[in-house]
Amino acid sequence: MSLTDTNPTIENEAATDAHHDEVSPATIKAIFAVLAAVVVAWGSAIFAYGVPGLYIPALCFVPVMYALLIIIAKG
Repeated sequence: MSLTDTNPTIENEAATDAHHDEVSPATIKAIFAVLAAVVVAWGSAIFAYGVPGLYIPALCFVPVMYALLIIIAKG
C-alpha cells in the first residue's frame, strides 16, 4: 500500500496535472535559432576579443540566470 492508495485527493491532482500542451515545430525551430545565434555571437566575441570575450558575456548572464531560477522556483 502506498500513499496514493490511501489518499484519493492525490490521484485527482495527478489526473489534472497530466495534461500537457503540444509544442509546435515552429516554436522548436525558433528556440534552436535563438540558441544558435547566441552561440555564434559568443563565439564571435571570443574570436574578436579573446579571453575577455569568453568571460564577460558569462559574467553578464549570471543575474539573468539568477532571475530565471527564482521564477522557476516560485512556480
